[in-house]
Amino acid sequence: MFMQSSKVYRFTICLAAALILLSGSSLSIAAAAKPSSSSPAVSSYDVVVIGSEIQGVLLAKEAVKAGLKVLMLDPRSKLGGELIQGQMFFLDDVNDNKQRSLVQGEIKNLFNGYKAGTIRKAADFQTYFDKVIQGIPLKSGVVLDHVDIKTAGSGKTLSSLTYHGKDGNKVTIQSRYWVENTDYNALSSQLKEARIPGMETIYNGKNPDYMAATYMLNFKNVDWNLLHQRILEDYPLTNVRKKYGPNTYVDWHFATGFSNITNTYTTKDKQLRLRGLNATYQKNGQVIINGLLIYDVNPSDPKSVASAVQRGQAEAPFILSFLRKNIPGFAKAELNGFPEYLYIRDYNRYETKYVLDYPDLMNSRMFWDNVSIGGYSIDLQGTRAIPTGIGYGKPDRYGLPLRSFELKSYDNVLVTGKNVGASIKAYGSARIMPTTALAAQTIGIILGRERNKPLANLTEADFKRIRAYLKQDYQIVLQ
Repeated sequence: MFMQSSKVYRFTICLAAALILLSGSSLSIAAAAKPSSSSPAVSSYDVVVIGSEIQGVLLAKEAVKAGLKVLMLDPRSKLGGELIQGQMFFLDDVNDNKQRSLVQGEIKNLFNGYKAGTIRKAADFQTYFDKVIQGIPLKSGVVLDHVDIKTAGSGKTLSSLTYHGKDGNKVTIQSRYWVENTDYNALSSQLKEARIPGMETIYNGKNPDYMAATYMLNFKNVDWNLLHQRILEDYPLTNVRKKYGPNTYVDWHFATGFSNITNTYTTKDKQLRLRGLNATYQKNGQVIINGLLIYDVNPSDPKSVASAVQRGQAEAPFILSFLRKNIPGFAKAELNGFPEYLYIRDYNRYETKYVLDYPDLMNSRMFWDNVSIGGYSIDLQGTRAIPTGIGYGKPDRYGLPLRSFELKSYDNVLVTGKNVGASIKAYGSARIMPTTALAAQTIGIILGRERNKPLANLTEADFKRIRAYLKQDYQIVLQ
């Protein structure tokens, strides 16, 4: 009797101990699965845009208007990229071969103001930019620390991003879609996609090469009326261009050309070159010129950018002296301040689901998933190997497909602006601001209105419906 009770007692003790261990094990698993109170929760978004170039701002704006949860993270400390910080205030129009404007969407408001003279000076552009970016949640001066990539079937997904801000605290976020919107691929350079060959292919070079950056030059006390008058005195236009160089033209607002004159200028710094002038009259004797090229700038390296800016500023007084002696209306001109940044026209770009090619442009190809219409001349600016640049003709209107803005191996990574997927010849036209701005805005609209269907699953039938509401509700025509 006693032995039987003892066995029962021992069995009961062992069972209790096992239950306690099992219970403890379950609690440990639960504790491991649940984030500790000291770990911040991971925030989730519908769209995260990296960089504040105007194209991505337009995309984010449409996503916000549609009610999506959006965040903009800018690795640079100041907003606006080439348009605001680089002061790229000479805006290139886009036309078909019948000279009909192809500028559409929100960016048309900027171009209309520019042509009318109400948006010419830095403050005018800043006011426009501030209006567009208003309402978009953003953080600037961030550092991208880590990306988490998942593979599913034949595709990849960018599932989370870890970054830190000025306070040093690391933050991890998730998003349905990620958008590369910097001029140096801060995000997509980390995603191990193949680089699209660049300027080196034009001359069979072995190393990556890029079109030169520009440092914008500001002047005051310019007599624009005298410049205009002197050019009119040399008419007809054939005589003007024989005297001053190809593409020389002056009206009451803009001036281009003068390469016969600028080609005689020798820069003090061999990393720089003064090409033909693209000048905008900003009123009250103020003029801004796109004409000073800077070679070998690496926009992903702050030291390279800072060095280029310093070189541009150091060369500016010598250019001023040259213009005073050689360009009508500049005899009493003075420098009028300096941009803090550059106009970066070309850097690494990575393969997209469709890489737009030169025959697409010259054959006026339209795509079933068009998100923009282009038509600018194929203009490849100079490199050290091709100092004067090179052109490949003027295409008529052509389409840019959504697939040229979707990173090739990823289901949820988009690119904007000069990151467009295009061969280098096609890029010479597709890179122009109004073309890529229209694409970005269109994609933002689609993200909002087609939120229940992944972009990768959109069909030709879907795009017939999409084109209909783009035309009716936004006056955007994509065919």
